[in-house]
Amino acid sequence: MTTANKVTIFRILLIPFFVVEVLYYMKTGNETHRFCAMLAFGVAAICDGVDGYIARHYNQRSELGAILDPLADKLLLVSGVVLFSLDNPHLGSIPLWLTGTIIGRDLVILIGMVVIQMIVGKVAVQPSWLGKAATLLQIICVAWILLKWDRLLEARWFFGWALGAAICTGASGLIYVWNGARQLSSHPASLPTAKQ
Repeated sequence: MTTANKVTIFRILLIPFFVVEVLYYMKTGNETHRFCAMLAFGVAAICDGVDGYIARHYNQRSELGAILDPLADKLLLVSGVVLFSLDNPHLGSIPLWLTGTIIGRDLVILIGMVVIQMIVGKVAVQPSWLGKAATLLQIICVAWILLKWDRLLEARWFFGWALGAAICTGASGLIYVWNGARQLSSHPASLPTAKQ
């Protein structure tokens, strides 16, 4: 258990706290809950950079970290996106087409990883710059709603971020599907069996 992995686990433990505080804010409108949710989201985002820095600069990369780090990102973002897709009187909403794109892509990737793991034995994940851009834009969308900037600033700004997030999310999903198909097609199990 490296220091980087401990930071990542701390990020994962922050997610239930974030979800509960958002739900309480949506129900009561008490600003204390929103500030606690903002604090949890902000600390989790900062820790994302911290655990990556520790893993790179102190040679603490591990297979566990390679699984936990993207899992922590996904859990935090999907939680925020789903929560902010719900109608409530206190916060703005993330468009359902963005929520559907994010969840759809993540489900396709998850199913693909399970299939590749079963057939090939090991999944080779190659992060793309589009995937990183999608993650960044999703973070911006969640933070935008949490900070209530959609009410203070013009709505077209938020629409631009959401559209960019949807495009990058969909395009990165296609890249992951392409890479997964290549891993499957290069494995002997995908070759046709000879007739006896």
